[in-house]
Amino acid sequence: MKKPSPEAKALSLFLMAYKKEDPVCKDKSRRINKQWELVKSGGLSHEDYVKEVEDMLTSLGGYSEVLEKTVQFYIEKTGEWKLEGDDKYCMDAKEVANKILKQK
Repeated sequence: MKKPSPEAKALSLFLMAYKKEDPVCKDKSRRINKQWELVKSGGLSHEDYVKEVEDMLTSLGGYSEVLEKTVQFYIEKTGEWKLEGDDKYCMDAKEVANKILKQK
């Protein structure tokens, strides 16, 4: 089983952050989670899932914008960015977090 891409991770974390505030995000979160479950069970191809992720990301402004909004959300909520890791998403997010925290 392939791991979710940086784009899928960005989308998932964004939707998690905003689903309580925005019913559209809640619906998208439910849908993309259901799609991932279908991929894991063999009911949906990974390629179709990736296309769905890309379409949703585009509708939300793209990877960079979603990444920035997610990091901003959690910094405003907790005062810091806690997610660590050496994958592309974590490194991109840490870079955005450092810029945001320097501006404060």
